Amino acid sequence: MEEEAHLMYNEAVEQLRAKEYPMLQGTTYLDHAGTTLYPKSLIERFSTDMISNLYGNPHSASNASQLTTRRIEDVRLRLLELFKADPQEFDVVFVANATAGIKLVMDAFRDQEDGFWYGYHRDAHTSLIGVREAAKEHRCFATDGEVAEWIQQPTRDDARTRLFAYPAQSNMNGRRLPLDWCQRIRAADSKGKTYTLLDAAAFVSTSPLDLSNAENAPDFTVLSLYKMFGFPDLGALVVRQAAAHAFDKRRYFGGGTVEMVVCLKEQWHAKKADSLHERLEDGTLPIHSIMALDSAIAVHRELFASLERVSQHTSFLAAKLYNELSMLRHSNGQETCQVYKDPKSSYGDAATQGPIVALNLRNEAGGWVSNAEVEKLAAIRNFHLRTGGLCNPGGVAASLNLAPWEMHENFSAGQRCGNENDIMRGKPTGMIRISLGAMSTMNDVNAFIAFVREFFVQEESLSATPHDICERVELLPTSRLHVESLSVYPIKSCAGFSVSPGQAWEVYPEGLAWDREWCLVHQGTGAALSQKRYPKMALIRPSIDMVEGVLRVRLAGVLKDTTTDAEITVPLSADPRLFTDDAMYRDASAKVCGDSVQAKTYKSSRISAFFSQALGVACHLARFPAAGNGSGFSPRHSKAHLRKYQKSRSMQIPGAYPDSTPVTPGVCVSKPILLANESPILTISRSSLNRLNEMIKADGGKAAQAEVFRANIVVAENPDYPPGLEDPYAEDEWRYLQIGNQYFEMLGACRRCQMVCIDQQTAERDQEPFTTLAKTRRFDGRVYFGEHTCHLPINESSNSGRHPTIMVGEAVQPYRDDEVSHNSRLWSIVG
Repeated sequence: MEEEAHLMYNEAVEQLRAKEYPMLQGTTYLDHAGTTLYPKSLIERFSTDMISNLYGNPHSASNASQLTTRRIEDVRLRLLELFKADPQEFDVVFVANATAGIKLVMDAFRDQEDGFWYGYHRDAHTSLIGVREAAKEHRCFATDGEVAEWIQQPTRDDARTRLFAYPAQSNMNGRRLPLDWCQRIRAADSKGKTYTLLDAAAFVSTSPLDLSNAENAPDFTVLSLYKMFGFPDLGALVVRQAAAHAFDKRRYFGGGTVEMVVCLKEQWHAKKADSLHERLEDGTLPIHSIMALDSAIAVHRELFASLERVSQHTSFLAAKLYNELSMLRHSNGQETCQVYKDPKSSYGDAATQGPIVALNLRNEAGGWVSNAEVEKLAAIRNFHLRTGGLCNPGGVAASLNLAPWEMHENFSAGQRCGNENDIMRGKPTGMIRISLGAMSTMNDVNAFIAFVREFFVQEESLSATPHDICERVELLPTSRLHVESLSVYPIKSCAGFSVSPGQAWEVYPEGLAWDREWCLVHQGTGAALSQKRYPKMALIRPSIDMVEGVLRVRLAGVLKDTTTDAEITVPLSADPRLFTDDAMYRDASAKVCGDSVQAKTYKSSRISAFFSQALGVACHLARFPAAGNGSGFSPRHSKAHLRKYQKSRSMQIPGAYPDSTPVTPGVCVSKPILLANESPILTISRSSLNRLNEMIKADGGKAAQAEVFRANIVVAENPDYPPGLEDPYAEDEWRYLQIGNQYFEMLGACRRCQMVCIDQQTAERDQEPFTTLAKTRRFDGRVYFGEHTCHLPINESSNSGRHPTIMVGEAVQPYRDDEVSHNSRLWSIVG
């Protein structure tokens, strides 16, 4: 199609999308390779089918069962017809998903008498790679050239059966591999011992697959039907009849796949022989999903005409996206996007490249931007995309130039799929994937380009850099601050409790007294709940009643009338009789911010019911008391440390070097924490918050309240300090604080996520303040606001039994590293 025709088709898809995909309203969907969205008319047609017909188990002679059998066989033919496959040459086996189809092939080859040799291409999905664990020998082909050389070998002396697998399209970057490898391998193997397995899951979601020539086709082709149509959740294995004998050695059989089974004095069975699918579809088929597939094929054709049209449309969009991203530059000329395109592929050429763009972002200094930060911003702006390893370890390792030893070291250092360790040793550990589909439009492409330009293209210097901060700090006095407020958060991720002015509040090594000693844990997984997933936790209002010695919990806002009890109380004392006998957190399933902990859950069903009813999720209340409160241990430790921009007044290239360990001087190399994410105490500056809100309001946004940052200590200028001389972000240079008679060390800036966008009064989500923070407070590719803090014990040998205290209103004196020697008492602690 010419560009004008593309634009006309795009306009038609826009209209179709408004009608058929109401779930996309207000969103930009860029994850077609993850899950294809189902059109409204598909669900309506399937629903009509279900309420109009009675379907029964096909292993019966009833009318309902015979109807099911007839319909299933019709759907098999329709699916083969979609790929131009002759039913005399191919059979379709329905499976749960593409991975289940791969595993079915693996089962057959694993049961060969001498085992099997397995080869796979570097670009293989994780599910293809896993087959190697069942093979006697295996080989990963790193390049197309290696595959070509292997195919051209005139003889293969090994008598062992061989299986070669590869993807038709890389699920990582959309590169399309040669489909003629299957025919070439078959032609080169005179003994007929080599079989081919094609993973077509990513390919057929936006492109036609032609199986009309059985001699050139793969022996086994796996499909993900939900990736093609969005619904149903179903996969298929298409088997070339000439290769069906490969399943003869498969040992397992299930209900419906055998004619006779003897299991008493003799052990014998006879498999069904009429068709391959009868032998391989163990148990009752997912009959309703297969009926839905019938509707899906019909609706897809009605809406999008053909996979050829979808391929042309998505190829056009992908080419535009690639070209636009490739041209993005920072003001200094530095490229913004590192796109991982194979040299053999070309955007706009559907034969070599699918509608996927894999990339990483660089800042103006050439450093990598954290993918976790990109994903946080994307979530706020309603962009659906994917980041990380993308279940393609070979392709990602090759694209990112990650050697095996580096991946081992990254794993040992804490890198896991899905966590935020996405830049290690100066290299990204994953990438961003943008994937387009049948319902994608030019607006999606333009919106993503605008998103990258708004947040990640540096067109001018930031208004406040660490250099600016240093200069301003030198000019302003430092004895002007006081503690504006103190807050504790007794239950992790629930609302805070404000300490009254004049009330002395104890400070433990783990943080302020009663801060994050409790949490809510999911009854099924044992994982701690958080506002990221359950924003209404902000409406759970705990308070510390020192007179009665209890933790009181009330509900606010829309949660007020959701529970049987209006309030519950829990003793502040950690009485062991209140808890279950066994630790709620066990092994790997017991996680708080990635750490395994030994919290105890409360026995009371009334307490569990209160929180479960409020949030609509089955959960328990659990406690992780501080060592200072008599529990004797706190196994979690602070993860916070100074960032590079805080360690030196000469800027380094962000992302160019790995994060280092906590910085000395200071004794707080590793501080114990309770259920806080990273450090014992979090401190923010009122003047910094005011500056942030000025920027938010200048763009028409809603000002952020201090509560959204969940700080323990808010520091502000004294009331008599001259107006207009606030010193925002001076805390970036602070290394120590004196509050009253107590001293604190600044451990490093607090990395922020989209949780700061949850209004703590209403539990509603907004785009601010994270959107503005991402534009003004991003260093090293990450967004920061506030400072992690810990208490410095003045005399650890004291046996008085009393804990240090601080109060609202007390004077605050900050110190930079070069000012420590000016205070003899502080110098005696850290010097």
